[in-house]
Amino acid sequence: MRKTLFNASLLTLALAAPFAQAHQAGDLILRAGAITVDPRESTSGVLVDRGALAGVNLGGKATLDSDTQLGLNFAYMVTDHVGIELLAATPFSHSVGIKNAALGAANGKLGSLKHLPPTLSAVYYPMQSGSAFQPYVGAGINYTWFFDESVSSGARDAGFSNFRVKNSWGWAAQVGMDYMLTDQIMLNAQVRYIDIDTQAYVDHDGLGVRARVDVDVKPWVYMVGLGYKF
Repeated sequence: MRKTLFNASLLTLALAAPFAQAHQAGDLILRAGAITVDPRESTSGVLVDRGALAGVNLGGKATLDSDTQLGLNFAYMVTDHVGIELLAATPFSHSVGIKNAALGAANGKLGSLKHLPPTLSAVYYPMQSGSAFQPYVGAGINYTWFFDESVSSGARDAGFSNFRVKNSWGWAAQVGMDYMLTDQIMLNAQVRYIDIDTQAYVDHDGLGVRARVDVDVKPWVYMVGLGYKF
């Protein structure tokens, strides 16, 4: 009986979807789901930019891992085909490592950080509003706020302290799709590329120096979830 009811519900949604009214001017859309930030970073070597060893390049590179959080989109349809969208999320957490630097004590897990990447985009929907399937493309501007930076216990024991990362402005682009299940409820999937250029700094108390790494984070951002149209 339960299986029959479940199949009937799926059939009802499938039949209803082609008649669902998609986006129109004045609509407010809220989307929520799982969002993953997958950094594809490229970095400079570890540069000593302050202290007795200033100017020395220790080589190596910085690394960041991926993280998944709750993603939120808030969109307003200016016309039937053009919308303004704000991307938000709960804070992402990343481990930061150093690989192959000449200063062996710096290699391994340097520390961790959190960030928020609010992104404001203009979005274009090419399909007619009567279509249940609504692909879209968008472009905009991102501000990435880094906070809660901390060195790992191992790095602290090796003399490192005062880890910090500069906030970043950059551009962003996205492709995505909505599929209307009812007049208000939709499935959503989206992929974004965000340009994040930043600098990370850390002090070494014993040597009396500060090291810097220039990081081009280049994350791909993936989100799947549900949306509701008001």
